[in-house]
Amino acid sequence: MSCDFLALAQPGVQKLSPYVPGKPVDELARELNLDPAGIVKLASNENPLGPSPKVLEAIRAELADLTRYPDGNGFELKRRLAERYDVQPDQVTLGNGSNDILELVGRAYLAPGLNAVFSQHAFAVYPIVTQAVGATAKVVPAKDWGHDLPAMLAAIDEQTRVVFVANPNNPTGTWFGPQALEEFLAQVPETVLVVLDEAYIEYASGGELPDGLDYLSRYPNLLVSRTFSKAFGLAALRVGYGISSARVADVLNRVRQPFNVNSLALAAACAALADADYLAESRRLNDAGMAQLEAGCRALGLGWIPSRGNFIAIDFGRDTAGINQALLAAGVIVRPVAGYGMPNFLRVSIGLPEENQRFLDVLGQVLARG
Repeated sequence: MSCDFLALAQPGVQKLSPYVPGKPVDELARELNLDPAGIVKLASNENPLGPSPKVLEAIRAELADLTRYPDGNGFELKRRLAERYDVQPDQVTLGNGSNDILELVGRAYLAPGLNAVFSQHAFAVYPIVTQAVGATAKVVPAKDWGHDLPAMLAAIDEQTRVVFVANPNNPTGTWFGPQALEEFLAQVPETVLVVLDEAYIEYASGGELPDGLDYLSRYPNLLVSRTFSKAFGLAALRVGYGISSARVADVLNRVRQPFNVNSLALAAACAALADADYLAESRRLNDAGMAQLEAGCRALGLGWIPSRGNFIAIDFGRDTAGINQALLAAGVIVRPVAGYGMPNFLRVSIGLPEENQRFLDVLGQVLARG
């Protein structure tokens, strides 16, 4: 008799669906018998610039020690992050990508009978980490596709332990300013941990977006989560971090797995932090690509949600399943977001100029066919 292992899993896990990432190039090539070299992937908010030469050099220097475990405390990366952001090393928690930081928060602070508050159309990992530990998700309706911070504040109750807030938000690209964040943090009870997810903060310019780190000294219940996967171009290595009060970091480190960030990732992240030119070029490329895609959408008569990330959610005014399939057949991978409650949208990552143009050209052909 076959055992039903799903029935043996925790109730919260039983109801989960596995996270579905953007389709890999090789997978699409196999499915449709396409040449991988001719496929354009604009689905996973990856940095199209390619790795920094300084990062590659740092990785090569680590290869001879692959038989050794990494520094389980990540001393050098913590030191450099602390120096860069004017915090203490014991305020830094390292993660296997920023997703790992979110997972640590769920394991440390959520449980059956407790709840987490987050916005409709917010990052898919928030409900996953909440439900996996048996906690309740309180999903607050979005306002103009973005976070309704006053409504999220009103949703907090005595059983709330965590509020997940993304700025900018993925997949919508929406954002809020410093005053909105200040007013929100000032009213959140001190017993509720605010996780400010700033995975795309490096793409921001000017004073449009607040820097969450500026608020840490006044709000000990704030944790700022960031990643090296986006603007720093290290998605394949999976390295992120959280910065918080030392007390919160101490709690997270109690549940953090030993050696959760590998040696190559640690070395690469240190090198990436020091490569200001690469970061500046990533921003420039992103700004130009965003303008290119917005102009293309305008020419095609399509709407979009203004974004401060490295992606744009395009509004087709109808279900996009057929459009997405037609794009895939032509070797263009973008991201459907029906799972986020946005069936009329496709999320498109900013690529190189020629990749952006390929998408727009193919999209124009698909729409012309009706």
